[in-house]
Amino acid sequence: MPKPRKTLVSLEATPYYHCVSRCVRRAFLCGVDALSGRSFEHRRQWIQDRMRHLAEVFALDLCAFAVMSNHYHVVLHVDRQQAESWHDQEVICRWHTLFAGHPFTQRFLKGEPLIEAELDLVRELAAAWRARLMDISWYMRCLNESIAREANAEDQCTGRFWEGRFKSQALLDEKALAACMTYVDLNPVRAGLAETPEASDHTSVQERIHAAFSAGETKGEQPAHLMRFVGNPRKAMPKGLPFRLKDYLHLVDWTGRLLRDGNRGAISQDTPPIIDRLGIDPRYWLQMAAHFEGRFRNLIGAADRLIEACKALGYRRTPSLAACRQLLT
Repeated sequence: MPKPRKTLVSLEATPYYHCVSRCVRRAFLCGVDALSGRSFEHRRQWIQDRMRHLAEVFALDLCAFAVMSNHYHVVLHVDRQQAESWHDQEVICRWHTLFAGHPFTQRFLKGEPLIEAELDLVRELAAAWRARLMDISWYMRCLNESIAREANAEDQCTGRFWEGRFKSQALLDEKALAACMTYVDLNPVRAGLAETPEASDHTSVQERIHAAFSAGETKGEQPAHLMRFVGNPRKAMPKGLPFRLKDYLHLVDWTGRLLRDGNRGAISQDTPPIIDRLGIDPRYWLQMAAHFEGRFRNLIGAADRLIEACKALGYRRTPSLAACRQLLT
């Protein structure tokens, strides 16, 4: 029986989450209808644009994403500190970009006078909306409902578009985060849809590569709508992914070559520095890059972090403990 979402998300354990949504009509999310020959590839851009827009509204950061033919992956970072720093007015403005809100909050934004009881309700609504704006369930709901409406309207039909609730995996440490982001970014390469990461359309790694290398020049820039790489962990570290951009791109390129060429058993001695720093066996790294979603369940990290998180969430058992001990410890 599926666990309630509140037992799968704990910001005390980690702010990073891998989410996956699959289409109930399979190839009709972004693929080509074999009967009519009609292409639905343009829907990939719908999803990509919506992800970007919602990340600007929510206190969430896009770390990685890949939009495939019948499903999509997204790695999110929940920024609780940002959400808690917003004034009520900013919370209400952000919420109103997605929903109509309440008549009292509409009047509040217009500067109309409100009595104390009405202001109390405005403050209560702002508190509730603040919590929702740092909630991955609300992010995924706003993303999936919008795409479902557009797709159903285009197909001139009604009914369920997505299989059900999205899958969520908590990434408890740097090893899990790096492995998951690489797994997500290499989806098209692993599926045989692209030869290289830079040729993988509708992925975050393609956007990062295009920003870092433009017109044959190395610029080292990073897309504004994606969470930045800020380097290796250190004291007084700025907000961002705890790796260097060039190390991550090297890792994805190296991993993609091995997966594409089928050399999973023959590991080159010239492993990327990031793997050495994380202390991951290259053989196990390739297993995760190829089967990350299937090898782990809801919580992923080194064994000690996994056990600690399961205790905090009240789990009676520790899911994926054997896999985490083998691959991440």
